[in-house]
Amino acid sequence: MRVPLARALSKLGTCSRSDAVARILAGRVAVGGIVIRDPGHPVVPERDRITVDGSSARRKAWRLLLLNKTRGTVTTRRDPEGRPTVFDLLGDEGRGLVAVGRLDLATSGLLLLTNDTQLAHRLTDPESGIVRRYVVTVRGSLSDAGAERMMAGIDDLCADSVCVRKRSARETHLIADLREGRNREIRRLCRAVGHEVTALKRVAFGGLELGDLPPGRWRSVSQDELARAFGAAGAPRAPGRPPGRKRGAGPPRGRA
Repeated sequence: MRVPLARALSKLGTCSRSDAVARILAGRVAVGGIVIRDPGHPVVPERDRITVDGSSARRKAWRLLLLNKTRGTVTTRRDPEGRPTVFDLLGDEGRGLVAVGRLDLATSGLLLLTNDTQLAHRLTDPESGIVRRYVVTVRGSLSDAGAERMMAGIDDLCADSVCVRKRSARETHLIADLREGRNREIRRLCRAVGHEVTALKRVAFGGLELGDLPPGRWRSVSQDELARAFGAAGAPRAPGRPPGRKRGAGPPRGRA
């Protein structure tokens, strides 16, 4: 199947889509020995001879990394403000990888990175219903009613489950599960019930858990582990959990 040249380089794991566009425009990419400067030029990755700086762009060995992202790093390859990125943490190991979703600057914890772009799309597709679990600290005492409101749904945002672990007048510690991972969803939900998030850490993504992996460190995830964590290939899903429930459709099925 023909795909745009920039997409082909990304699918082959050579570089990210944006890096591919830049390399193509710079005249560093050739197809069949002919330099191509059009990122949309159609190619068949499995058949056409594609080179970057004279080296063959072959499909890299399949990789999936689990990183313990540190607070204060951004989930991007380069940052115009000069802030440290998750790829700074990975060094050379991050070449050809894309992040599976994002964690914002102030959020730490489990972040997946892979050179399998189709896998990345499947894992982040809301239809897959994969649970993301977070350990959260908020200012003040979060009431049971507030937790129930977060699960019932607020302005089209909804936590799959909220479990208060410790509560005081100063702060509340809780565990929250999400299925879609919308932008700053937990922070927005907590703000809607009157509480500011002071610490947020993702500790699980489907069946993959952060465990005792130190901050800033990473480990490889095998295809066998991936299959155990997300079920059948092509339809990854958190094991033992039903598809995502409709937002605002009554009480959750259970607490974390």
